[in-house]
Amino acid sequence: MKLLLSLVLLMGLALGGCATTPDPIRKSPDDNPTLRAVRANPEAYQGRELRWGGSIVAVENRAEQTCIEVVERVLESGGRPVEEDRSQGRFLACVPGFLDPVVYEDGRLLTVRGTVVGVETRKVGEYPSRYPVVAVSSHHLWEPLSDLRYYEPDPFWYYPWPAYGPYPWRGYPYYPYYRYR
Repeated sequence: MKLLLSLVLLMGLALGGCATTPDPIRKSPDDNPTLRAVRANPEAYQGRELRWGGSIVAVENRAEQTCIEVVERVLESGGRPVEEDRSQGRFLACVPGFLDPVVYEDGRLLTVRGTVVGVETRKVGEYPSRYPVVAVSSHHLWEPLSDLRYYEPDPFWYYPWPAYGPYPWRGYPYYPYYRYR
Protein backbone atom coordinates (compact mmCIF):
# COMPACT_ATOMS: atom_id res chain seq x y z
CA MET A 1 0.00 0.00 0.00
CA LYS A 2 2.85 2.39 0.86
CA LEU A 3 4.53 1.53 -2.42
CA LEU A 4 1.36 2.36 -4.37
CA LEU A 5 0.90 5.63 -2.50
CA SER A 6 4.54 6.55 -3.10
CA LEU A 7 4.20 5.74 -6.79
CA VAL A 8 1.06 7.88 -7.15
CA LEU A 9 2.74 10.76 -5.31
CA LEU A 10 5.84 10.47 -7.48
CA MET A 11 3.75 10.48 -10.68
CA GLY A 12 1.86 13.54 -9.47
CA LEU A 13 5.11 15.39 -8.81
CA ALA A 14 6.51 14.36 -12.19
CA LEU A 15 3.43 15.56 -14.06
CA GLY A 16 3.29 18.76 -12.03
CA GLY A 17 6.87 19.51 -13.03
CA CYS A 18 5.87 19.58 -16.69
CA ALA A 19 3.57 22.56 -16.20
CA THR A 20 6.16 25.34 -15.98
CA THR A 21 4.19 27.98 -17.88
CA PRO A 22 1.82 29.95 -15.63
CA ASP A 23 -1.84 29.10 -16.16
CA PRO A 24 -2.89 32.69 -17.10
CA ILE A 25 -0.30 32.61 -19.89
CA ARG A 26 -1.34 29.20 -21.24
CA LYS A 27 -5.01 30.14 -21.52
CA SER A 28 -6.24 33.05 -23.58
CA PRO A 29 -9.26 35.11 -22.53
CA ASP A 30 -12.44 34.16 -24.39
CA ASP A 31 -12.69 37.51 -26.16
CA ASN A 32 -9.00 38.30 -26.60
CA PRO A 33 -8.79 41.52 -28.68
CA THR A 34 -6.20 41.88 -31.44
CA LEU A 35 -3.52 44.53 -31.31
CA ARG A 36 -4.84 46.04 -34.54
CA ALA A 37 -8.32 46.49 -33.03
CA VAL A 38 -6.97 48.09 -29.84
CA ARG A 39 -4.73 50.47 -31.81
CA ALA A 40 -7.71 51.55 -33.93
CA ASN A 41 -10.07 52.22 -30.99
CA PRO A 42 -8.29 52.08 -27.62
CA GLU A 43 -11.15 53.66 -25.66
CA ALA A 44 -13.43 50.73 -26.48
CA TYR A 45 -10.96 48.27 -24.95
CA GLN A 46 -10.05 50.16 -21.74
CA GLY A 47 -9.86 47.70 -18.85
CA ARG A 48 -10.30 44.69 -21.12
CA GLU A 49 -8.26 41.60 -20.29
CA LEU A 50 -5.94 40.26 -22.98
CA ARG A 51 -3.02 37.93 -23.68
CA TRP A 52 -0.38 39.14 -26.13
CA GLY A 53 3.21 38.25 -26.81
CA GLY A 54 6.15 38.90 -29.03
CA SER A 55 9.81 39.90 -29.23
CA ILE A 56 11.31 42.38 -26.78
CA VAL A 57 12.67 45.54 -28.40
CA ALA A 58 13.54 47.70 -25.38
CA VAL A 59 13.21 47.80 -21.60
CA GLU A 60 12.59 51.07 -19.78
CA ASN A 61 12.81 51.08 -15.98
CA ARG A 62 10.72 53.82 -14.40
CA ALA A 63 10.30 54.78 -10.73
CA GLU A 64 7.48 52.34 -9.93
CA GLN A 65 7.36 50.00 -12.91
CA THR A 66 9.21 48.61 -15.90
CA CYS A 67 7.76 49.14 -19.36
CA ILE A 68 8.82 46.70 -22.05
CA GLU A 69 8.43 47.58 -25.72
CA VAL A 70 7.30 44.45 -27.55
CA VAL A 71 6.86 43.68 -31.26
CA GLU A 72 3.64 41.65 -31.34
CA ARG A 73 3.74 38.10 -32.71
CA VAL A 74 1.14 35.38 -33.20
CA LEU A 75 0.90 33.06 -30.18
CA GLU A 76 0.84 29.28 -30.20
CA SER A 77 -1.93 27.56 -28.24
CA GLY A 78 0.32 27.37 -25.14
CA GLY A 79 1.12 31.08 -25.31
CA ARG A 80 4.61 31.02 -26.83
CA PRO A 81 5.15 33.64 -29.57
CA VAL A 82 5.91 32.26 -33.02
CA GLU A 83 9.10 33.68 -34.49
CA GLU A 84 8.00 34.87 -37.91
CA ASP A 85 8.11 38.02 -39.99
CA ARG A 86 4.52 39.12 -39.38
CA SER A 87 3.32 41.55 -36.74
CA GLN A 88 0.38 43.85 -36.10
CA GLY A 89 2.64 46.44 -34.49
CA ARG A 90 4.12 47.18 -31.09
CA PHE A 91 2.78 47.54 -27.58
CA LEU A 92 4.08 48.48 -24.14
CA ALA A 93 3.85 45.94 -21.35
CA CYS A 94 4.20 47.68 -17.97
CA VAL A 95 5.15 45.39 -15.08
CA PRO A 96 5.19 46.62 -11.46
CA GLY A 97 8.68 46.77 -9.99
CA PHE A 98 12.11 46.36 -11.52
CA LEU A 99 13.07 43.98 -14.34
CA ASP A 100 16.72 43.64 -15.27
CA PRO A 101 17.35 44.73 -18.89
CA VAL A 102 20.17 42.19 -19.16
CA VAL A 103 17.74 39.32 -18.52
CA TYR A 104 14.91 40.88 -20.55
CA GLU A 105 17.20 41.60 -23.47
CA ASP A 106 16.43 42.56 -27.04
CA GLY A 107 15.06 39.66 -29.09
CA ARG A 108 13.82 37.46 -26.21
CA LEU A 109 10.24 36.21 -26.43
CA LEU A 110 7.71 37.42 -23.86
CA THR A 111 4.03 36.67 -23.28
CA VAL A 112 1.93 38.92 -21.05
CA ARG A 113 -1.56 38.89 -19.64
CA GLY A 114 -3.12 42.07 -18.37
CA THR A 115 -5.52 44.90 -19.12
CA VAL A 116 -5.43 47.81 -21.56
CA VAL A 117 -4.86 51.07 -19.68
CA GLY A 118 -4.22 53.53 -22.49
CA VAL A 119 -2.20 54.46 -25.53
CA GLU A 120 1.21 56.10 -25.81
CA THR A 121 2.60 57.68 -28.98
CA ARG A 122 6.25 56.92 -29.71
CA LYS A 123 8.46 57.06 -32.75
CA VAL A 124 9.89 54.10 -34.63
CA GLY A 125 12.72 55.88 -36.39
CA GLU A 126 10.97 59.06 -37.58
CA TYR A 127 7.54 57.43 -37.91
CA PRO A 128 5.09 58.17 -35.07
CA SER A 129 3.22 55.09 -33.88
CA ARG A 130 0.51 54.41 -31.30
CA TYR A 131 1.44 51.86 -28.65
CA PRO A 132 -1.33 50.32 -26.57
CA VAL A 133 -0.21 50.19 -22.92
CA VAL A 134 -0.92 46.97 -21.01
CA ALA A 135 -0.89 46.80 -17.20
CA VAL A 136 0.60 43.34 -16.77
CA SER A 137 -0.85 40.96 -14.19
CA SER A 138 1.17 37.90 -15.31
CA HIS A 139 4.08 37.44 -17.69
CA HIS A 140 6.41 34.71 -18.91
CA LEU A 141 9.88 35.12 -20.44
CA TRP A 142 10.48 32.19 -22.78
CA GLU A 143 13.73 30.25 -23.00
CA PRO A 144 15.44 30.46 -26.41
CA LEU A 145 14.85 27.52 -28.71
CA SER A 146 17.78 25.22 -29.34
CA ASP A 147 19.89 25.82 -32.41
CA LEU A 148 19.04 24.62 -35.86
CA ARG A 149 19.55 20.90 -36.23
CA TYR A 150 20.76 19.17 -39.36
CA TYR A 151 19.74 15.62 -40.17
CA GLU A 152 21.29 13.42 -42.84
CA PRO A 153 20.03 10.15 -44.23
CA ASP A 154 21.44 6.95 -42.78
CA PRO A 155 24.84 6.34 -44.43
CA PHE A 156 24.40 2.55 -44.18
CA TRP A 157 21.14 2.53 -46.15
CA TYR A 158 21.83 1.14 -49.62
CA TYR A 159 20.37 2.95 -52.61
CA PRO A 160 21.37 1.58 -56.03
CA TRP A 161 21.00 4.87 -57.94
CA PRO A 162 23.37 7.35 -56.25
CA ALA A 163 22.94 10.01 -58.94
CA TYR A 164 19.43 10.63 -57.71
CA GLY A 165 20.06 10.55 -53.97
CA PRO A 166 18.06 8.59 -51.43
CA TYR A 167 14.79 9.43 -53.16
CA PRO A 168 14.44 10.36 -56.84
CA TRP A 169 12.19 13.33 -56.06
CA ARG A 170 14.61 14.88 -53.57
CA GLY A 171 17.48 15.70 -55.94
CA TYR A 172 21.16 14.92 -55.79
CA PRO A 173 22.52 13.91 -53.36
CA TYR A 174 19.67 14.96 -51.07
CA TYR A 175 18.23 18.07 -49.60
CA PRO A 176 18.98 18.36 -45.90
CA TYR A 177 16.09 18.23 -43.52
CA TYR A 178 15.96 21.21 -41.16
CA ARG A 179 13.80 21.52 -38.10
CA TYR A 180 13.52 23.50 -34.93
CA ARG A 181 12.90 21.99 -31.53
